[in-house]
Amino acid sequence: MSLMLWFDGRLGPQDQLAAPLTTHALHYGTAVFEGIRSYATPDGAAVFRLDDHLERMRRGAEALGMEFDVARAAAATIAVLRANHHRDAYVRPLLWCGTGGLGLDVAPLTRHLMVASLPWKPHLGERPIRLTVSPMRRNPARAMPPLKLAGGYVNAILAKREATARGYDDALFVDEAGAVVECSGVNVFLVKDGAVVSVEHADALPGITRDTVLALSGGSTRAVGLDELLDADEVFVAGTSAEVLPVAEIDGRRFGPSPVADALRAEYLRVVRGGAPQHEAWLTRVPGAHAHAA
Repeated sequence: MSLMLWFDGRLGPQDQLAAPLTTHALHYGTAVFEGIRSYATPDGAAVFRLDDHLERMRRGAEALGMEFDVARAAAATIAVLRANHHRDAYVRPLLWCGTGGLGLDVAPLTRHLMVASLPWKPHLGERPIRLTVSPMRRNPARAMPPLKLAGGYVNAILAKREATARGYDDALFVDEAGAVVECSGVNVFLVKDGAVVSVEHADALPGITRDTVLALSGGSTRAVGLDELLDADEVFVAGTSAEVLPVAEIDGRRFGPSPVADALRAEYLRVVRGGAPQHEAWLTRVPGAHAHAA
């Protein structure tokens, strides 16, 4: 059975929906997206921090001069999860510039919105990962704002390709001064003497999972140099797809057990699956999504 997508106001099978080959976003990456997770809970499907994700998407749309209706996208998310009978799923809303020309002025172009839901497993797996410092640099915020703009992710794709070609799981970006930025698609944390520190950098995406982990841990945020990261007791990463995952190694520097990261991972998974009533406000329940879990 073909997955159902929501596209410009209607639901339809993905193999019956299409965009023209002259779509501007196909040529220039003029699109904004989000990566959102839905989880199975004892009371059915629930989307984690949906409003926060869509508000960040609205800011990305604003950067490209596009209007974005948060309420409409939220309703579309619920509709597509119900149509696909998904509980554990990845949700991908995408707003893009369509047809009307292939110049660099996006003002006259059509606008389109789709929302898809897909069965999903964490893209970095569930075991501690190995990182390598990338020879590339992260897009500087002065050139490309740290939002989920589609074209900007070519930078992350190239860095990850280079890292995996050398046998690592992901690339770690540092800047010219040796300050840690982030990985290709996750934020970076360290633990020293039991204290949790989230890496702060102007070029890094302000992650929603990062914000969640800070709230759960009571951790702090600040700039972190590569030397300090390598001297940490633990290092871990956090992102919507990866969730919370310990780091086993950075370029030969091996880390031992990760009790703080492991505890935060367990707490995060408890929260997203509805096991923490004090954080119920982070969950958007999906009516009717109780059966046929995918």
